[in-house]
Amino acid sequence: MMIRQAAFAGNKNNPMLKGGLHCHTTRSDGHGTPEEVIRLHKENGYDFLALTDHRFYNYTNFAPETGITIVPGMEYDGGGFPTVADNDGLLTQAFDSTGFRCFHTVCIGPEKENGNAYEQDQRFDSARVKSQEEYQPYLDKLHADGQMTIYCHPEWSSTPARYFSKLKGNFAMEIWNSGCAIEDDMDTDAAYWDELLGQGVRINGVATDDGHAMYHHCKGWVRVNAKDNTVSSILAALNEGKFYSSCGPEIYDFYFEDGKFVVECSDAQKIRLHADKHPTRIARSTTGGGADGNLTRAEFNVGNGYSYARVTVIDKEGRHAWTNPIYLK
Repeated sequence: MMIRQAAFAGNKNNPMLKGGLHCHTTRSDGHGTPEEVIRLHKENGYDFLALTDHRFYNYTNFAPETGITIVPGMEYDGGGFPTVADNDGLLTQAFDSTGFRCFHTVCIGPEKENGNAYEQDQRFDSARVKSQEEYQPYLDKLHADGQMTIYCHPEWSSTPARYFSKLKGNFAMEIWNSGCAIEDDMDTDAAYWDELLGQGVRINGVATDDGHAMYHHCKGWVRVNAKDNTVSSILAALNEGKFYSSCGPEIYDFYFEDGKFVVECSDAQKIRLHADKHPTRIARSTTGGGADGNLTRAEFNVGNGYSYARVTVIDKEGRHAWTNPIYLK
């Protein structure tokens, strides 16, 4: 029996939508105006974008001439900071020798008429919490108000898996964050994802920019297998895991059949198969060929001990793309 990851089931001849799920503008602590940020994404081939300024909800397309779909959203935050100053909606964190640990959550939701409880420009207070247990009620409230949530930049937040693995209701976690990658060399390749998956937590992975400076934008995105470019279709596809994440490579298929995981993709230097309780399996460009001898397909024969597997595709420039998992148990 074939099990195909949901991103590649049906609509195979329908191009996947390219989208950004985490970015900032001058409405909070971003460097670009909403208009500038939206236009930049449109120039880079994006079909949809969520403007997720800190605790400041948005539905508005500030550059409607682009035709880009704006997914309603914001970034919510909680945790123990050495000092926090809130200046007209701008979150400032002062890091000192005591360090910090925080919980940041991207919230995306439906349009107002489809059950979103929030208003345009509604502001929120940060959660003052010291643990994931204390943060959970805030997550529960977000979910009750119609939001889908993403756990943000776990490495930058100083939260190894044991500090956020008990959070309930996140449909995804960030596995790439461009701002953290560029500025801090953190959150670059699915940190802690397999630790959660190995514990039985079924959570998808998203690549985002968390763009603050303009040079952070348009470096990490999701490709979504949605019925059409509308908020409701995009959210439904994300909720069903019908997407993959990328910083460059394209993935065309990922499935399990006859004891093998099979992936098809654009030219890659190597393709990795990841699963808990197993060493990473790697197919390298010397073992198969597309243009210039690069891989465009890999097959991994596996035994009976796999409960799930996921794939990372890496191109000759070192850019990654990630599938969501296929679950066998």
